[in-house]
Parts: sequence; structure tokens; C-alpha cells
Amino acid sequence: MTTIKELEQTASQVRRDIIRMINKPKSGHTGGSLGCADFLVALYFKILDHNPKNFDMDGKNQDLFFLSNGHIAPVWYSVLARSGYFDIKELSTLRELNSRLQGHPTPEEKLPGIRIASGSLGQGLSVACGAALTKKLENDSKLVYSLHGDGEIEEGQIWEAAMFASARKIDNIIATIDYNGKQIDGPVEEVLPLGDLKAKWLAFGWDVLEMNGNDMNDSVNTLIEAKKHTGKGKPVVILMKTEMGKGVDFMEGTHTWHGKAPSDEQMEKALSQLPETLGDY
Repeated sequence: MTTIKELEQTASQVRRDIIRMINKPKSGHTGGSLGCADFLVALYFKILDHNPKNFDMDGKNQDLFFLSNGHIAPVWYSVLARSGYFDIKELSTLRELNSRLQGHPTPEEKLPGIRIASGSLGQGLSVACGAALTKKLENDSKLVYSLHGDGEIEEGQIWEAAMFASARKIDNIIATIDYNGKQIDGPVEEVLPLGDLKAKWLAFGWDVLEMNGNDMNDSVNTLIEAKKHTGKGKPVVILMKTEMGKGVDFMEGTHTWHGKAPSDEQMEKALSQLPETLGDY
């Protein structure tokens, strides 16, 4: 069994990957990728029932994950590679011409682990609901997971899907909201306040859990608890508090690193704060 310490070490290496991946093309979304590293490491290395060596688009008899806020592709690419979906050396090709690792995930590139394109925000929950319903129709007992940004849920389609999931009792889905309070144009509360987000999801008929997404122990335990809430007639959502830019002191606490790449000097400063644990690609 993977320990909390091992997961934390993996998350540190993933953060190093993110910094190096985005620095090379001088383009990419750094802040949210760093903030979600712990969650995705916990999910892929501890929680998901999946087979990296035997990937197919259907994912029958496996848990599925959909990244709705596709701009944080760097963290997902790193986690996919580190968990065995493809060679970690390919991480060096982010955003290059003809690379499979485009700025937003796309299945056209035939990259193992990717089942939908998610460059346009707001669509992932609808896709996850469809996948979860399919599993029910096929008597597949595995679960469907999705990740969304708090700025993303300003999109109306999210709430249409939320109503649909509750109405159809899609209780084999676990959606997570990255509640870091920041989006590309500034603080979420200044762009479009979300109000009482927990009350909103409860009113839409969802079972709501909360967690600290930058605490590995809490992330693992909450995801385990969320699984216990499935199969009871309600969809499940986790409100996940994170810090954009987590792990790099000069990137934390500001929205300015949402879509900004570090310079060479900034990269070296960031890497000095992130222990190399599994070996750089």
C-alpha cells in the first residue's frame, strides 16, 4: 500500500515536473496545476481502480476520471506519466508542435489516459454524468470522478448537469471542485461571487463533503469517505480548498500565476523549494 509520505513525495516530484514542463515552451497554466497536485496524486496512486498498462476509451470495469478544467493539463500529464500511462520523458514535449501533450487535453492525440477534450470549460460534469449512467446501464459497479475549477462553475452548464445528476439519481459519480478562490481575471469573489457553495450543492440534491486538498492525509481520507457515500441515491461532490501555486512561495496567494510560465530564474527558485524525489525526466 502506498503511504501518505510516499504520496507526498510523489506530489513534490509532480510539482517539479509542472514547473519544468511549463518553463520550456514559456506557456501554460502553473498556479492551478500546482494546487491540484496532491489531489490528483491521491486519486491516481491510492483511490482509482484503473489499469494504466491496459488503457482503452471505454474503461469498462475501471474507475473513470474526467478533467473538466482542462487548462491544468500539466499536472494531469505528470500524474498520468508517473502512474504508468506513458513514458515520463514525453513530459518534455508539452505544447510542442505535433506533441501529444497539447495545452489542453485532447483524445485526437491518442495519449493514454485521455478520453475527452476539455479546453472549453463547463462541459466535464455533463460528460461524467453520461459515463456514470452508461456504467449503470451496463451493470458496471465502478465509479466516475471529475474535477472542476471554482471559476469554471460560473458556467451554466455545470448547474444543468448538477440538476440532471440529482434528478436521475446518478449516485456513482464523485465530482470535486477546486475551491482556490482565484481565476484568470482575479479573485472569484470579485469576478462573480459564488455565495454559499455548500448550500447551493445541497439545494441541487447532492451529497456534499469538504476537504483540504493540499493535505495529503485529508485528501486520501475524504476520497475514501466519498466512496462510502456512493450508491445511496445521490451524486457526491467534494468542495476542495487549495492554494493556487501551492509549494512555491512566490506563486502562492495570487491569481497572477493562473496562466503564467516561470522564467529560467523563477524556475530555478521554484525547484529549490520542491524536493526531487523520483528523479526528473
